Amino acid sequence: MFFPSTISLVTTPPKLSDCDIDHKAYSLKSKEQYRKKLKKAQELMLQVQQAYYHQGKRAIIIFQGWDAAGKGGAIRRITEKLDPRGYRVHPISSPTDEEQGKHYLYRFQTRLPKPGAIAIFDRSWYERVLVERVEGFASPFEWQRAYQEINEYERMLIDDGVRIIKVFMHISKAEQLKRFEERLNNPTKQWKLTEEDLRNRAKWDEYENATDEMFQRTATLSAPWHIIPGNKKWYARVQVLNTIIDELSREVDLSPPPADEAVVKAAKEQLGLKLL
Repeated sequence: MFFPSTISLVTTPPKLSDCDIDHKAYSLKSKEQYRKKLKKAQELMLQVQQAYYHQGKRAIIIFQGWDAAGKGGAIRRITEKLDPRGYRVHPISSPTDEEQGKHYLYRFQTRLPKPGAIAIFDRSWYERVLVERVEGFASPFEWQRAYQEINEYERMLIDDGVRIIKVFMHISKAEQLKRFEERLNNPTKQWKLTEEDLRNRAKWDEYENATDEMFQRTATLSAPWHIIPGNKKWYARVQVLNTIIDELSREVDLSPPPADEAVVKAAKEQLGLKLL
C-alpha cells in the first residue's frame, strides 16, 4: 500500500541576510577559468539530461530572484548545450484573462514536464507569495493559504516522481541599480527594464521580508531552496549549473544506455559497421 510522503520543513531555512554576496569566494579569477568551469558544468548537465531522457524521468527547475539578478543568463547557460527535445523554458508573466478566472496553479499544471523532460520556470507559482502579495494582487487570505497549497502541490509532484529544484538569484540593492543603469543605456537591453522593475525596487524591504517568509514556509526536505549569490555573474552561472547538477544527479544512474542490439545488427549487415 502506498502512503503519501509528509511535508517536512527544513529545520533552519535560509535567509537573504545570511548570504554574504560580496564574499571573495564568489568570484572567478579570469574569463579563461570561467569558460573552463562553465564548459565542464555544461557537459555534465547534458549527461544528466540524457539520463533523464532515456530513463523517462521528470524534473522541474524553478527560478526566482530580484529583477536583473541574472535568471535569464543562468537559464541560457543551462540550456546552451542541451538537446532541445528534452527541455522547455516557461517564462512566467502576468496571468491572461482566461487564467485569472481559474485557480492560480492551473497555468502551471498545463506546463508540467512529460516523461524524459525537464521544465524550467523563469518565475513560478511562488509569485503568489511574492509579487501578488506585495503588490496587493492577492488578498491576505489568498497568499497566506498559498504556502500550504504550494507545499501540497509540490509533494504531489514529488510523490509522482518529479524532481524539484528551487533556485533564488540574490544580488545587492547597489548591484541591481548598476544593472538597471546598464540596461537603460544599452539599446539592446533597454527592453529588459520596465516601470514594474522600478516600482518593485521601491519596495525592496517588503520583498525581502516576503522572500524570507517564503523560504521559512516552503523550504522542505524534499525541495529545499538554494540561494545563489549573483553579484558576480560568472560565479553565479557556474554555481547555478553545479547546484542543479548535484540535485538532479542524486540517486540517478548517469551511465549512458547500452547500444540497441537491433541497431548494431542492422548497421553491420547493411553498412558493414561494427561496434568497437
